Amino acid sequence: MQTILIVTGASFDLAALEGALATSGLSLLAVSRADSALNAVRAGGVAMVLLDAAQAGSSSYELCSYLQAASAAPALPIILLTPAGGSDPAERHEEELRALAAGASACLRLPFSTGAVLEQILAHLPAPRTADELHASIAQLRQLRLADVASHQHAEALREGQNQLLELVARGAPLQTTLDKLMLLIEAQSPGVLCSTLLLDPDGRTVRSGSGPSLPQAYMDAIDGLPIGPVAGSCGTAMYRKEAVIVSDIQADPLWAPYREIAARYGLRACWSVPVLLDSDTVLGTFAMYYREVRSPSAGDMRLIGVATHLAGIAIARTRHEDELRRHRTQLEALVADRTAELRKAKERAEQVNDELATALDNLSMTQDELVRREKLAALGALVAGVAHELNTPIGNSLMAAGTMADRTQALRTAIAAGAEQAELDAYLDQAAQADDIVVRNLKRAAALLHSFRAIAVDHDNSQRSRFKLAQLVASLVPALQAGAKQTAVEVELGIPGHLELDSYPGQLSQVLQALFENSVAHGFDGRGRGNVRISASLNGKGEVALVYADDGKGIAPEHLGRVYDPFFTTRRGTGGSGLGLYIAHNIISSVLGGRIKLASEPGQGAAFTLLLPSAAPL
Repeated sequence: MQTILIVTGASFDLAALEGALATSGLSLLAVSRADSALNAVRAGGVAMVLLDAAQAGSSSYELCSYLQAASAAPALPIILLTPAGGSDPAERHEEELRALAAGASACLRLPFSTGAVLEQILAHLPAPRTADELHASIAQLRQLRLADVASHQHAEALREGQNQLLELVARGAPLQTTLDKLMLLIEAQSPGVLCSTLLLDPDGRTVRSGSGPSLPQAYMDAIDGLPIGPVAGSCGTAMYRKEAVIVSDIQADPLWAPYREIAARYGLRACWSVPVLLDSDTVLGTFAMYYREVRSPSAGDMRLIGVATHLAGIAIARTRHEDELRRHRTQLEALVADRTAELRKAKERAEQVNDELATALDNLSMTQDELVRREKLAALGALVAGVAHELNTPIGNSLMAAGTMADRTQALRTAIAAGAEQAELDAYLDQAAQADDIVVRNLKRAAALLHSFRAIAVDHDNSQRSRFKLAQLVASLVPALQAGAKQTAVEVELGIPGHLELDSYPGQLSQVLQALFENSVAHGFDGRGRGNVRISASLNGKGEVALVYADDGKGIAPEHLGRVYDPFFTTRRGTGGSGLGLYIAHNIISSVLGGRIKLASEPGQGAAFTLLLPSAAPL
């Protein structure tokens, strides 16, 4: 993994930069002092330096040259992080030239984003396998002995042109502009030379025109698209061989046999071509020098070719890398756009489904309300019918007894008028006593039924609400329950923790337990004379108290389990049961206490009622 060294005393977001570098297979090393930076570079492994201008020394940025000298690599890419500075373009231009002359590869001005820094790093490190070669190219260019190339004037012009070209590359200028400037720069160094750069097509088989500002445009058009190969002139052959091809006399060299006529048409006699390589296996293009006379290259010419090839390689590699980044960015934007469109469609579908569900829910709510209304009406009708049926028997018996006594009274009056004897009077009194007993018993039964009916209309009076200990309430209720079971001895076992509290209605809860107890006595323990009841409670983890009432009575037949809470349902009709006890208990639990009741029973195994009650009853 390549290491990027950042030298800064400022508070950059190093964590964000380190994360961004990690996605590209790079690591980050941060130091704040110049000596630490030099030691890190000397230790090796540093592929690039991000240098804060404030740490670079004076306006000459001498730390750049120190870092270059400390590096074991031929050249060390350095990106200078400069402050925003003034708005004068000339000043900024001069500052960037000083940085490039001092050994910096590029300048990046504040403020900048992590993405901008990463883009600059990737631009100067096109790939791990080519970084050293590009750096070596830059170092070789800086260390050329310009005095050996031409005169001092040419050397200064070459140095200045080189810096300008590097600046164009750093600024991301169009490749055509950079290559044209490079061709003109080299042509200015050698009188009579005509320079060109050809690019290898992405298909890897044909050449494409890159730059040839001094060559006839018709010639550049003629060679555009020609195939590379072992006999393809100087440039096509150089790309094919991946090595320099020097042709001193085009008309005499067999490599130019297919293209001699084209060259002669435009007066070209010599062509020296060198491949521009990204690495030993990847050809980017060629740089070529043409002459209008037969000519072989001198040592100075070869140096110029080296300068031009390196500069062209830097520019082409940078452009290819930017094109690749642009292509990836375009693909990413297309993917994001497609994904956004899919999400938008999904959102629209979800909203449509949500609207449909809302409509369905409204319809369901209306249907439920209608069903509840109908069920209430049906329940009311059944209740009224039951009330009429239950009251009809005691009232009918009372009316019959009263009617009989009215007839007997009239008969007695007639008998008295006729001189009735004492025996007739005694018989009348016996019949009157029997009728009186019938009337009293039936009226008491009617009164008890009316009392049960009142219990159906559950009282919601909040004055009856209180916070109470469940164990204390049940314990205080047990003696009264046992006393009410006159014909049956019932043992009651309690298993309720003392800490359980309810904020509820103790009176209504007591009424429920009484109804359950009376149901056990009347049905479960019928004919036995004794029975056992266990009342226990616990928290169920859902904020509810599970109160379990269980007896060891006869149990309930399976066909009756679904009807035990129906009003007036009883298996002992005619023996005093009204069939309202469990109905009233269910009504109290579900409405006043805000809970639920569950029943588990098998014949001969007793019955267990589980009351699930909220710790705080609804208001």
